[in-house]
Amino acid sequence: MRISVHIRLICLVVLLGAQFVPSFAQQTSTAQSTPEIKIEFNKRVPMRDRTELSADIYRPVGEGRFPVILNRTPYTKTGASTFKIAQYFVSHGYIYVAMDVRGRGDSDGTFEPYRNDGQDGYDAIEWLAAQPWSTGKVGTIGGSYNGMIQWLTAVQQPPHLSAMIVLASPSDPFVEWPTGQPLPMDISWYHFTSGHVLQNMEAVDWKKLYQHLPLLTMDEAMGRPNRFWKDEVEHSKLDSWWEYKRYQNKYDRVRVPVLNISGWYDDEQVGTPLNFIGVTTKATTPEIRNSQKLLVGPWPHAINSTTKLGQVEFGPTAVIDMNAYWLRWFDHWLKGNDSGFMKEPPVRIFVMGENVWRNENEWPIARTQWTKYFLHSGGQANTLSGNGTLSAVEPASEPTDSYSYDPMKPVTFITDPSFAQIGGPDDYREVEQRSDVLVYTSEALTSDTEVCGPLRVHLSAASSARDTDFMAKLIDVWPNGFAERLNDGMVRARFREGMDKPSLIEPGHVYSYELDLWNTCQLYQKGHRIRLEISSSAFPKYDRNLNTGEELGQSTKMAVAQQKIYHDLEHPSYVLLPIVPRRQ
Repeated sequence: MRISVHIRLICLVVLLGAQFVPSFAQQTSTAQSTPEIKIEFNKRVPMRDRTELSADIYRPVGEGRFPVILNRTPYTKTGASTFKIAQYFVSHGYIYVAMDVRGRGDSDGTFEPYRNDGQDGYDAIEWLAAQPWSTGKVGTIGGSYNGMIQWLTAVQQPPHLSAMIVLASPSDPFVEWPTGQPLPMDISWYHFTSGHVLQNMEAVDWKKLYQHLPLLTMDEAMGRPNRFWKDEVEHSKLDSWWEYKRYQNKYDRVRVPVLNISGWYDDEQVGTPLNFIGVTTKATTPEIRNSQKLLVGPWPHAINSTTKLGQVEFGPTAVIDMNAYWLRWFDHWLKGNDSGFMKEPPVRIFVMGENVWRNENEWPIARTQWTKYFLHSGGQANTLSGNGTLSAVEPASEPTDSYSYDPMKPVTFITDPSFAQIGGPDDYREVEQRSDVLVYTSEALTSDTEVCGPLRVHLSAASSARDTDFMAKLIDVWPNGFAERLNDGMVRARFREGMDKPSLIEPGHVYSYELDLWNTCQLYQKGHRIRLEISSSAFPKYDRNLNTGEELGQSTKMAVAQQKIYHDLEHPSYVLLPIVPRRQ
């Protein structure tokens, strides 16, 4: 298994966000026939401040009004993938519009990530709705950055926004990266999207760059100073400065049906279930609450792109006819056709391990049995060969487990360019040989056990440092020893009470920490084992905590932290598993 970081995966991630078709087109419907298309390239669309954005508009030839599908992107709107998806929608009676966001591609203005995208989205939708070839109904579509800016637009409540398809949407600041700092690998995205055109990625030694300290000057070390990178490093807690980039505190402002799509191994998987739950519980009308859909497959950030990740094969049904799926959604909401889409249950998920699709009526699943699996050991849970165990039996009197966390030698988070992202169902046996990784493993399961839903770890821990990190990773251990990562999460000690309430810890004091491991849906087969890893780093997925308690992102000084994990009657540690009873 390759452990090193490859910048090629970052390129694939952002290219997916551009027009999302190259990945999805492998097994999707094509146009009914080659349609005649009227194309207007570089159509200037005025914003409220008179800045003009550039749009390419693909329309059916002939008279008539048609509903509009809009995709806005910072990754340039041109290319074969754009024409392919435009051709598909035009052949089914839609107008397709690809638009460069402000300051990118052919659009005027300055690119400030996310800052203007909500208002610009509003203005673009209302302009499109007013055109003589438009029915006045506008839908939006897009993934990753293109997905999040749909949410920023939706909370602005444009009157003619009629439906959205949001794929792999990032969450609010610090939800997916609760460190108070941008992810080290984000610097490559800032480089890639600098200026009006996409930048070359080959000239930078990314592996070396990610090691650079302080984080504040990583952009300068890259050779491309970037004020947006510095802004995010300097604003290390959640406060009013971040409001321009937030939407998950505004679900009550959403007035639009949303089809939410992600993958269990999508880097941005966190936001998709949260958004579905948020709107279905906080929207102000039952019509909107009941118009939300959730689809999650066995996919990486390149949604619907492959039936296999690493060593894990998900079967031929893992890739679906996504174009047809989108079309049924838009036909219902933009044309008023009875496509049958809204008669189906609101949630459709892929159960990995069993490799089947299943419909559900809600998320999380109502029949879930929330089960605590407690950490146990004889005080030596270090490495795969230690005595750490995991069971539903509550602890009594047990010794602590200890390890040293040295930020000079962080625990590697496995990456692989074939996943087009950070992390997949990787084999963690090599990482579990490290003495700074605690390993807790259950007995072999006597029956199939489905773990499907949100994951959470309660950790009782102490540190010699004033600030440090704790990481947890859920693993499915196969009978042959293969240690398949399902998901992971972390907590930075200073943010234990919230990202808006940083406070250093008292060395040696035992604190209770809550770690979100977000979501998975895995059938642990009979004979497999449930495993939980505990460590203090996952580099380069997250920046290293330097253990000094100094201002985040500003320092190069490091300290080794002595960590203790408690798992006794007074200080239990456990993973809360969403076990779904098997249907007979």
